[in-house]
Amino acid sequence: MINVYQPSLGKEELAALEEVFASNWLGKGKRVAAFEEQFAAHIRSSKELVLSTNCCTEGLFSSMHLLDIAPGDEVVVPTISFIGAGNAVCANGSKLVLCDVDPRTLNARAEDIEKVITPKTKALLLLHYGGVPCEMDDIMDLCNRKGIKVIEDAAAGVSSFYKGKAIGTFGEMGMWSFDAMKILVCGDGAMLHFNSPELRRKADRWLYFGLETKSGYENSVAQKWWEFDISSFGHRAIMNDVTAAMALTQLRKLPAFLVRRAEVHRCYDMNLEQFQWLALPPALPDYVESSYYFYPVQVLDGRRDALARFLRENGIYTTYRYYPLHRVPGYGATGSFPNADYAADHTLNLPIHQSLTDDDLAYIVRKIAEFDALGK
Repeated sequence: MINVYQPSLGKEELAALEEVFASNWLGKGKRVAAFEEQFAAHIRSSKELVLSTNCCTEGLFSSMHLLDIAPGDEVVVPTISFIGAGNAVCANGSKLVLCDVDPRTLNARAEDIEKVITPKTKALLLLHYGGVPCEMDDIMDLCNRKGIKVIEDAAAGVSSFYKGKAIGTFGEMGMWSFDAMKILVCGDGAMLHFNSPELRRKADRWLYFGLETKSGYENSVAQKWWEFDISSFGHRAIMNDVTAAMALTQLRKLPAFLVRRAEVHRCYDMNLEQFQWLALPPALPDYVESSYYFYPVQVLDGRRDALARFLRENGIYTTYRYYPLHRVPGYGATGSFPNADYAADHTLNLPIHQSLTDDDLAYIVRKIAEFDALGK
């Protein structure tokens, strides 16, 4: 089966893990610190503004506490978002307010967001769909005028930039995912970015039980290093040196990954434009850099599901991300979302990852051509 997403791991990651095992220190240590510093440089930020955690969903949930979003506060979320975003808002007792999206990019626009803002709106939890940046100038201008805090879900945008600035670094808080299906992978893990060192320090305490002082080896200056106090009823949601060792290795490989993913994207562009019933992803503006996480096509003649079945029967796995939150009964959402409905009924994510071979791509294109010839 040709997978829609797939990690690229090798002997370098194994060697890095052997070093961790030999060190006899598996917890949060020097490798986590090194990864935080190197990732901060990668996103053109400062190590004083980044903090690792165990997964991106933890970042979504923690954002509610860290940004003082209270029960009853309204949080705007694009309806095409990861389910973790909706859960984070609802679990906090806040009101999930969904907005529509652009039908082609599947990103929320300032005009979509503004339609659902009320005096109770406290925050915007914004998804950059597939790591393609939203139009951040318009969105930040709107939110700054309205006094709305911005949380960026940049989970898939590990190397995405808008006018030279990394997505995830525009708002009060942003986050990237390193789970097994992302580009840079370490099993599970994530990086958080904050707009101030003070907020980063608050998060550091929150993600480790709310401890005001570190215990054990890190608290070497205290006379009784086993004594401590807490400032909040925080979690334990930290990265460790095992995952960080993998992440450091993957970060070194990331430029080559991105080159290949861009090649895959261009190959699809060149070979699929012949099919008039397929709408290819919109061309990116020259001020945007993408991570090429998704390749979403839109099937215009009502055969999206038939195409997905045909490809799967021929060893090619495709999917649609993300199922709109307003269609999830558990959220009890109301409202009209015509653009998101159109996207959800027509979009299909084709395989795109750095391990795809030229033969894989030729096979995928050939099977789409066969589907076209069959007229299914």
